[in-house]
Amino acid sequence: MRFSRRRFGTLVAATAGTAALGSALGACSTPPVTRDTPLRMLAVNHVWTQAIRKLLPEFEERIGRKVSVSMLTADQLASSYNVKLNASATDIDVMMVRALQEQGLFAHNGWLADLTPRIQGDPDFAWDDVQPAPREASTVAGKVLSVPVVTERSVLYYRKDLGPPPSTLDELRERALQLTDRQKGFFGFVGRGQRSGAVTQWSSFLYSLGGDFVTDGRSRIGSPEAIAAYQYYGELLGKAGPPGATNMSLEQAMPIFAQAKAAFYVDADAIYSNFLDPKVSIVQDTVGFAPFPAGPAGSRPYNIPSWSVGINRFSRLQDDAWQFVRWASSRETVEKIQAAGIPGARTSVWADDKSLATFPAELAASMRVNAENGVGHDRPKVLQVGRARDIIGRPLVAGILGQDVPPVARDADAELTDFLVRDNRHQGI
Repeated sequence: MRFSRRRFGTLVAATAGTAALGSALGACSTPPVTRDTPLRMLAVNHVWTQAIRKLLPEFEERIGRKVSVSMLTADQLASSYNVKLNASATDIDVMMVRALQEQGLFAHNGWLADLTPRIQGDPDFAWDDVQPAPREASTVAGKVLSVPVVTERSVLYYRKDLGPPPSTLDELRERALQLTDRQKGFFGFVGRGQRSGAVTQWSSFLYSLGGDFVTDGRSRIGSPEAIAAYQYYGELLGKAGPPGATNMSLEQAMPIFAQAKAAFYVDADAIYSNFLDPKVSIVQDTVGFAPFPAGPAGSRPYNIPSWSVGINRFSRLQDDAWQFVRWASSRETVEKIQAAGIPGARTSVWADDKSLATFPAELAASMRVNAENGVGHDRPKVLQVGRARDIIGRPLVAGILGQDVPPVARDADAELTDFLVRDNRHQGI
């Protein structure tokens, strides 16, 4: 039985990606730019990319230039950028990037063009129409470095046959504990518990309990709000979740809900189709979708750009590259792509019911609520994202294991504080 992490798309097979990577790295010469020079885009193989390729003829006719799209897996894409842009390569014009994973590092390395003057000088682009949370994630040190094209949010998956969805975190915990029957192998809640991998999903609990990872450049994971979030999630997954939860990431947690062994599951809305697929799920008739439950600070799920587009600072076709970014993220294009089931970041498009018609009605309503309430990051905005997540995840694991959370959180807070000093120094802050 195989489950897929769609992010509203699938990655290419390794063999195809390897071939594409070889092709992408093959160009070494820099011929003069002419009208025959294609606009080159390096992208992840994702349903958004596949959808935008189908629309390219209308854009190519508009600018009088062909567009060449090379698609790689996410890991291959990151490796390709590292190799090519370290050499100031000019044969990439449009870059598909993860704003919360590598954009900060790319900004530090000077690889992304500053889009701020173009956006400010183009009122018809309507930057204010981009959802505030993804818009925030696109900005580094006051500069807009990318434009979001695919978004995702945290959502509560629940079993409709077990009652209505909980509207608050207190209710979620109470009902999850009540429904747990370990002897029968049924759990009230399932979610990610792996140290680093759980941080993004835990972020919605953190925000809804009034906390954040970092405030004004200072660690906040030792704050009372963060400790409460660690303890809450630890109790929820430790007492109502399956054994071995601290080893669970997406690939281990999702099948438990899909096989009707859990009542509630919190994860990205991007994975919803797995629960509707009879090949991998037996809950397709009973799965429900609900907004993230409210805590003391309200319902504050993450609402992030999973993929964005930017411009290579070394590109010799930056004007045409901006025209592509502008077109690909325009209301008209987002309307077409979101209607096909790929959520964008335009507020005006989300307000149009037709744009969400392909999603289950309850999911569409939940996505809209979560988008309005969402926070624009699901991890701290630092250069060394992996290291920060590892530090943040330590008290989370302690809570799941039933350990005393406050001393672990205070220790992790001190470690993150030291990390931020070094990371900020690297960023020139």
